[in-house]
Amino acid sequence: MKFVNLFISPSGRINRAKFWIAILVFTVLNVLSTGMVLASGSNTLIILNGIISLLVAASGILVGIKRLHDRNKSGWWVLLYWLAPFVMLSVGFAGGLPEIMVNIVGFLALAIGLWSLIELGGLRGTIGQNKYGPDPLAPDILTPPVRTHA
Repeated sequence: MKFVNLFISPSGRINRAKFWIAILVFTVLNVLSTGMVLASGSNTLIILNGIISLLVAASGILVGIKRLHDRNKSGWWVLLYWLAPFVMLSVGFAGGLPEIMVNIVGFLALAIGLWSLIELGGLRGTIGQNKYGPDPLAPDILTPPVRTHA
């Protein structure tokens, strides 16, 4: 898999190392763009930072989908792993809920976030070929060709 495809395509599988490389790239981009905004306060840089943040979020979803494919799971799980905590926290803080409910929703969002970190960043993918493609850790000579039609 080419390096650029890591960030722009949802197909295929990636191992944990490529996942963490993508997380590192996303973090550096966000820190640099936010640092530029804080240093200058320019409206143009604020808009650019927003665009960069949206691109990083979209690319992060694609990287998560590939990592889920390596775990032999549908990419739709990314909705639970990454979007559910965001929605839960947004509703918890903006919904006017009692403090105990905000704490419960926050705890559940944290639990989902931690599990997604363990699932995507810590657990080994499926050994051998699965329905999403060949094992990214297997040598090419041991990987049989993928059948693309019935």
